[in-house]
Amino acid sequence: MYGASKEVPGLDKSLREQEGVEFAEIFYVLTESGDGTEEVMKEVGILGRPEVRFSKISKEDFSHSLTREKAAMQATGDVIVFLTQDVEIKDKEFLKKLVEPIVSGEADAAYAKQITKYNNIEKYTRESNYPTKSFTVSKADVPKLGLKTFFFSDAAGAISRKIFVKLGGYDSKDLPISEDMYFAHKLIMDGGKIRYVAEAKVYHSHNFKLSELYDRYKLTGKFMKMNPEIASSGVNAAGGGMAKYIFKRAWQERNFKVLAGFLPNMGARYLGMKRGKR
Repeated sequence: MYGASKEVPGLDKSLREQEGVEFAEIFYVLTESGDGTEEVMKEVGILGRPEVRFSKISKEDFSHSLTREKAAMQATGDVIVFLTQDVEIKDKEFLKKLVEPIVSGEADAAYAKQITKYNNIEKYTRESNYPTKSFTVSKADVPKLGLKTFFFSDAAGAISRKIFVKLGGYDSKDLPISEDMYFAHKLIMDGGKIRYVAEAKVYHSHNFKLSELYDRYKLTGKFMKMNPEIASSGVNAAGGGMAKYIFKRAWQERNFKVLAGFLPNMGARYLGMKRGKR
């Protein structure tokens, strides 16, 4: 969590309301921001509950991969669930639905359907990445799906703790972004399976500026350069397919605001990715 004083009370409340699951612990990791998140957590009674674990790190010590890995390796439950502070859970059986494929042995990891509240480009990227029907992917799907085989989101995702430990998490690497894809690639290539659970839904919304998109895709390009075995699965094909889907859906809905910003948006992504790969 970072700057989560407004978000953490609602997230914690939605977790406490979950039905059909047992918590071994709830582990909050706070990156210092000076916005009083820790004080808010004390005021609303989050800290001090027996099932709650808490740690605080400096901004300099935060790492998308290492921070998650350290916390996950300390976990004691059978299933590790990763959640970012800005997801909104509306269903009291969300966690039950998310972890069921792992508990049943159908898959080794699972991720939820993410929905945006905004009528922007993200609406269509979410539609493409999180369709209406659930599915499972394995190594057999790589020739057909390419890079999309390794799509996984730890903004709202779950992994068998036994498998996470067995595969060494993120291999103690400080990854700039896409640590979820890094682990998904390891899992799939090891013979594991990932389940997309369309019935487990969360709201997860962004409205990025072009400069923010450029920076994000610059980091993605850097990640792909660091991991050529993942990039070789078809980054350009995946990106091109996404761009076509966005334009088609925006045109169908006559979303002229998205159509007007389509080229600058795609340009920021392309230039950021290209720069990152250098």
